[in-house]
Amino acid sequence: MKSNRSMFRDVVAKADVLIEVVDARFPDKTRNSEAEEEIRRAGRSFIIVMNKCDLVPKEKLEKDKSRLSKSVPVVFVSSKERYGTTMLRHKILEVANIRDRDIVVGCIGYPNTGKSSVINGVTGKCKASTSSISGHTKGVQIINAGSRIVFIDTPGVIPFDEHDEYMQGMLGIKDATHLKDPIGVAMKIIELLASDNKTSIEAFYDIKINDENSYEILEMIGVQRNFLKRKGLVDETRAAIRIINDWQKGILSMHGTDPKK
Repeated sequence: MKSNRSMFRDVVAKADVLIEVVDARFPDKTRNSEAEEEIRRAGRSFIIVMNKCDLVPKEKLEKDKSRLSKSVPVVFVSSKERYGTTMLRHKILEVANIRDRDIVVGCIGYPNTGKSSVINGVTGKCKASTSSISGHTKGVQIINAGSRIVFIDTPGVIPFDEHDEYMQGMLGIKDATHLKDPIGVAMKIIELLASDNKTSIEAFYDIKINDENSYEILEMIGVQRNFLKRKGLVDETRAAIRIINDWQKGILSMHGTDPKK
């Protein structure tokens, strides 16, 4: 079986356009700079698809798009809300600028960013196999999307030689029970939310943040959710697992809607 690196290079060689699916909640962290550089060296165009945009406030989306689109086309997509896929189809046709044959589009990105779901959104049918399990796509799949667009779906392309557990936790590549440091991952999620939209985490967990650091906020959430050990001490691990689960399920978002569970 080919390695991810070899598979990726085959896709770049065959594609007219590449789309890189990133997580709209943290697009910079889910871009693959090494993959992008190989795409540029091969002389291919690529489009950044910011998936899961329904989890991010419009103001942040527009700010990120304004910054990123200076160097590469950007399209917002929500596979869940079926938003943005028509715009993506039009952008592919525009960027490729090919009239006399089908356009071959390679789809790359981290595991769990929703590559197969984006393809299904463009095709309008469940042609690409999807799953909530990370790494579900095992090999290259060729998918006819109609209107002269053919997709090549790939397994997730993680930056070569990188094994960042914090990123794996934030993307849902590993669930909370398989993380060596769930407290550290939860603190990373808290840092992201507190810096981008503090009110979202305040509203979700019914807390008030002043100058507390991420660990102190974790403890506040533990107290609010009654995750306590003997003598009233906060059970940091239980609190961390709850935060990670809320984040990975998409119910803890930058909008801060509380599901009242």
